[in-house]
Amino acid sequence: MPLRACLQRCTFRLHFTILNSCITPNFVNGFCNTEAVFSYHINMLKTDFLVIGSGIAGLTFAVKTARRFPDKTITILTKANTDETNTKYAQGGIAVVNDLEKDSFEKHIEDTLVAGDGLCNRDIVEIVVKEGPERVNEIIDWGARFDKDAEGDYMRGKEGGHSAFRILHHKDITGFEIERALVEEAKRHANIQIHNHWFVLDLITQHHMGMLVTKSTPDIECYGVYALNTQNHKIEKILSKITVLAAGGVGQVYRTTTNPKIATGDGIAMAYRAKARIENMEFIQFHPTALYEAGVSPSFLITEAVRGDGGILRNKQGDAFMASYDARADLAPRDVVARAIDSEMKRSGTEHVYLDCRHMDAEKFKAHFPNIYAKCKSIGIDVMEQMIPVAPAAHYCCGGIKTNEQGRTSIQNLYACGECASTGLHGANRLASNSLLEALVFAHRCVEDAANHIDALTYNDAIPDWNASGTTDPQEMILITQSLKEVQQVMSDYVGIVRNDVRLHRAMSRMDLLHCETEELYKTATVSPQLCEVRNLITTGYLIVKSAQFRKESRGLHYNTDYPAKSSLLQNIVL
Repeated sequence: MPLRACLQRCTFRLHFTILNSCITPNFVNGFCNTEAVFSYHINMLKTDFLVIGSGIAGLTFAVKTARRFPDKTITILTKANTDETNTKYAQGGIAVVNDLEKDSFEKHIEDTLVAGDGLCNRDIVEIVVKEGPERVNEIIDWGARFDKDAEGDYMRGKEGGHSAFRILHHKDITGFEIERALVEEAKRHANIQIHNHWFVLDLITQHHMGMLVTKSTPDIECYGVYALNTQNHKIEKILSKITVLAAGGVGQVYRTTTNPKIATGDGIAMAYRAKARIENMEFIQFHPTALYEAGVSPSFLITEAVRGDGGILRNKQGDAFMASYDARADLAPRDVVARAIDSEMKRSGTEHVYLDCRHMDAEKFKAHFPNIYAKCKSIGIDVMEQMIPVAPAAHYCCGGIKTNEQGRTSIQNLYACGECASTGLHGANRLASNSLLEALVFAHRCVEDAANHIDALTYNDAIPDWNASGTTDPQEMILITQSLKEVQQVMSDYVGIVRNDVRLHRAMSRMDLLHCETEELYKTATVSPQLCEVRNLITTGYLIVKSAQFRKESRGLHYNTDYPAKSSLLQNIVL
């Protein structure tokens, strides 16, 4: 059965069991079931604000909410440790205009629009760029540290696509430093409760009350979530007045990625299942320069800032090749550089190219990039004497859950911010180091909007318990692990940097099959993070493929050899 038909069958087939003269929906793992009538005991929590994810977006929202509403409860759910987020692994820095003598808002806006290749929402770009300095100053006040020179002025880097030096950084571990500061600040607020190792299964909507919910259903509402506490293996029903998805990216849908193992598209997948609108998923940014280590995943990132400081890309023959692809050479936007590297690799039959730093100042390199220097040294590469083998790796999802300028999704009382959201900032290609800035700005905007109506909201106490009766532990974990390998293989082989219609058709056929197999397993198997992550990755992969099939042109991060030109029609793909 095709995926789109299977999705409808699995999500919307409603049966009812008569209990005490009431028509009551009976769900098994989120699916209606007439056979199982017993609901096992489930705990229930209530919170004013529920945040899914503990990266820069989620923590910023939580801290700001806690400061504004000291009498209200904020609950953060994260499926790993608090600091295990994509934010933690961001190396380069945060782009912000805070020196108006050497830079301007107009330059940053124009750089973002050029990188976005026609699909940026200009109003959103202006909001993020102009509100960004105040938001960055706030996290500095909370303890985030950025490198300064001897005179005490901030040291600003320059990355691909930027026309000025505007990247604030903390050595080459900027994300790690921001995450540290935000975690420490969050812990200072007694009304913030962080639950580690909780896996969110689904958003709760009218669907779980027995209603038929489709994309056209008016006024879909979010009442909270079902979540698996992986420490005690109990499923919790968590009711919330406001729910914020800040669940990060999708990098693990590909075999090679800079993203940590947790980046499995959970937020986007559960929002899609809840019938939220999803936008521009075909625009997957491959970072041009991940350290090439055969068989190692995730890949270690070599920040774009290295090229900003003078690093040169060279092919197998040792030739600097970027100038033949773009006048901006090594500082061209990421989509251009990634395709150029891909072309050089295919032409020479190699699995990587090289990043040459041998001509750079050794002491400056070690001071600015100590983590990169140490990593390369650990695998036998002295960057001052040897070139670094690099290859593109899946890095960032420019699409996601569609939001408005306040961070609202198409579902009432549900917000999204950070990488899982599609705000309109990035368009067809993200400008380097804009993502951390976007997360700060939209976390703030989510707070401001939610604050206007939180006091008018109430809990929905009619939500049924999660029913797992009749489910059993999978007899063979290979059913899950092999599906994961297949998803990553299919997406890497057919939906990578360069695409065509034949590859996309093959990818969709295989995603259909994987989906139906996994949904059948999900309905009968005990819920586990491994099973749910595979399920979410399959959904995410489907969204990427389907969006790519709809886009009959090449634009930004989506390059289809069957449609090499840009269409005159500017359009966003909304699923």
